[in-house]
Amino acid sequence: MAAAFVLRSQYRARLALRCPPVQLPWAPRRGHRLTPADDELYQRTRISLLQRESPHDMYIDSYNSRGFTVNGNRVLGPCALLPHSVVQWNVGSHQDITEESFSLFWMLEPRIEIVVVGTGDRTERLQSHLLRAMRQRGIAVEVQDTPNACATFNFLCHEGRVTGAALIPPPGGAALTSLAQAAE
Repeated sequence: MAAAFVLRSQYRARLALRCPPVQLPWAPRRGHRLTPADDELYQRTRISLLQRESPHDMYIDSYNSRGFTVNGNRVLGPCALLPHSVVQWNVGSHQDITEESFSLFWMLEPRIEIVVVGTGDRTERLQSHLLRAMRQRGIAVEVQDTPNACATFNFLCHEGRVTGAALIPPPGGAALTSLAQAAE
């Protein structure tokens, strides 16, 4: 402790020898006196969130064997996600998917670029004439298992793509799975 006191006093003595104080012939003046209201350090900043970044984006929060949570809303059973809405999709399995069940994706304006199809807990093959019909209408189709289809849909929406999804919940007694937890 005493050594620290000695070193500190020697350091101050050296500074005093090197830098003599400068006396100015006049005192500097400010054009105006600063008040706490003028100083940015004393001002409070208030941010008002007028609008979310993309209020119409659809995001799948979670899924389970009974359905999905989309933008905080619970959807039971198979569903079709469109750019600004969610509708029930009347299919029971990947074998029930027909050209008619895909028709809602090509009737929309603006045109959907890609439809992500979630076929349950496994990736299943769709009939080739269905994929050909979608391609002829200028819509790409990505077929995946439902967990990966949900993640792909969220990624494409985040990129700003005009995306649709046709999702069948994975069967079984799966507990509620959040996509954020599944990514970890």
